[in-house]
Amino acid sequence: MMIQTIKPLTKKKSRVITEGQSDFVLYKSELSRYHIKEGMELSDATYEEIIEKVLKKRAKLRALHLLTAQDRTEHQLREKLKRDGHPDEVIDCAVDYVKSYHYIDDARYAKVYVRSMREKKSARWIRLELERKGVSESYILEALKPYEGESEVSVIENLVQRRAGEPHPIDEKEMRRLYGYLMRRGFNGSEVKKVLQGYREAESYHY
Repeated sequence: MMIQTIKPLTKKKSRVITEGQSDFVLYKSELSRYHIKEGMELSDATYEEIIEKVLKKRAKLRALHLLTAQDRTEHQLREKLKRDGHPDEVIDCAVDYVKSYHYIDDARYAKVYVRSMREKKSARWIRLELERKGVSESYILEALKPYEGESEVSVIENLVQRRAGEPHPIDEKEMRRLYGYLMRRGFNGSEVKKVLQGYREAESYHY
C-alpha cells in the first residue's frame, strides 16, 4: 500500500491518504510509531495492525461516546464515524460492537421518537424525519401503527392554543402566521384551516 499524502487536520491529527485503499486518521505519535511517511510503501501486516490495534479500538470508544451524548440511529452513527475519518471496515466493527450491547436499536429509536414528537408534529413530518435519519420503512410503520387512523385535529388544536393562547378572534396576518407554522409541521391543509376557522370564531368554538 502506497502512502500518497499525509494531510494535517489539527495540530495532533493527520489524514493518511493511500493509493487504492481506504484513508485513515492517525495522531502524530502513531505516525512516528509506525514510521509512516509520504511516498513510502506500507506493508499489509502494518496496515492490519493499525486497523486492529488502533483504529477499531478508537472507533468503538468514539461510538460509545457519541451514544452517551445522545441516542442515534445506525445510519447517523455510521455517518458520524465516517466524518471522523474511519475506514468502512472499522465503522462496521464499531457498529457491530455497540449493536451487540443494544446501544443502538433503530426499532426502539423510532418508537421513542414517535412518542416524543406525536404532540408536536404530524405523522407525515415524523415519517419523513425518520427516513432522513436512516430508519427502515418497516420500523417506521411499526412505530406509527398505534396512531393509525387517528385524526390530527386535536394535535393541531393544542398547538394553536400553545402558540396563540386561549381562543380569540384573530386577524388575517395572525391566521397566515399560524397556518404557515402548522403546515411546516406537516399537517393536512384542510384540517389546519378547519381548526383555525373555529379558533377565529372564538365565541362558538370550544376546546
